[in-house]
Amino acid sequence: MMAHRDRSRNGTEIAAIPMRWSSDGTLFVLMVAARGSGRWVMPKGWRINGAIPWKSAEIQALDRAGAVGHVGINPIGRYRYDRIMPDGAAISCEVELFPMLVERLRRDWKYRRTRRRRWFEVAVAATQVEEAELAEFLRKLSCKPPQRTALGSLFSWFD
Repeated sequence: MMAHRDRSRNGTEIAAIPMRWSSDGTLFVLMVAARGSGRWVMPKGWRINGAIPWKSAEIQALDRAGAVGHVGINPIGRYRYDRIMPDGAAISCEVELFPMLVERLRRDWKYRRTRRRRWFEVAVAATQVEEAELAEFLRKLSCKPPQRTALGSLFSWFD
């Protein structure tokens, strides 16, 4: 059965923030290249009908970036951008961001032929995105404590 995207929510999208730490405690985020422009973005898309938001974020990360891991159940941020539709119309979208601790990257994933993926140190990631609110979110994320051992601690940073 094919999943259908929920476009009735007036431009609300779901995104994962796939994260990992290096051995020295540096935080990295995984980004993917947008198919049309090639600009760096978070793995995101429309909410899947019937799926709870964090599960949609998990599916977006797998489909767009091949990322497998644990997704937090609460959004940790939001940002807005203008999405250009195939007919040229622009839709103002709000994107809900869900934290994801990445366990592994799959070599074979749904959009591997149309998407590049790359790990960025979180402070560098903030300079690579075009969306001002997303850049600000990433800058704030880069100022958080370096590494938490408990998953719950990571996801409670933003309460």
